[in-house]
Amino acid sequence: MISKFTFNNQYLFEGLPEYDKDLLLKIMRVKYYRKNEAIFTDGTIPTGVFFLKEGKVKKYKVDNEGREQIIYIYNAGEFFGYPAILSEESYSDTSLTLEKSQIAFIPKNDFLELLEKSSIFSRLLLKSLSHEFSVMANLMTVQSQRTVRERIALSLLILNEKYRSEGASQEVLITLSRTDLASMAGTANETLARTVNEFIKEDLIQLDGRKIKLLDIKKLTEVANF
Repeated sequence: MISKFTFNNQYLFEGLPEYDKDLLLKIMRVKYYRKNEAIFTDGTIPTGVFFLKEGKVKKYKVDNEGREQIIYIYNAGEFFGYPAILSEESYSDTSLTLEKSQIAFIPKNDFLELLEKSSIFSRLLLKSLSHEFSVMANLMTVQSQRTVRERIALSLLILNEKYRSEGASQEVLITLSRTDLASMAGTANETLARTVNEFIKEDLIQLDGRKIKLLDIKKLTEVANF
């Protein structure tokens, strides 16, 4: 069920034939980013597409009162920034690194040329766009219809999936800041702090310094009400 609220397009790269992968790798320009460094900002004109090789990136918008709302978090192996290229519009959000990251840039013309050459990449990209739209619609519904407690529980479950290394057996520790967690859940820091303390008392989560560990996925899923 959590898949309704999580978006992952790693299959865009993994699903390509070796020839198409080679074409893609040849046009990538890798750059290293510091933590909290902007990759692109809302309203700017896109010049290319990004591929996250290492690290995590948050996608967010800022409302008229200056409040940040995290829309999504990208993991290593995912593409982002391509909807603006395909729609020939400016970026509708801002992307910023949550930790030190290695990001490959694919120039716009090279990206569009690859789409023309690779029918498989085009088909996978269409699938990705459709899935992303569905996830965003589900998340918007949550923000408008769920209680703060439900939203925070769901945000923790989403983050637990995001911080889970594929195939890894070690415990998952969520390292997102409290401010970013509040932004993701669409609530104030003070409200988040109260709810987190409630979850701790209910043995749903555990704090390890600034890290969060989920103790009872089943009960948190019930709290999230989905």
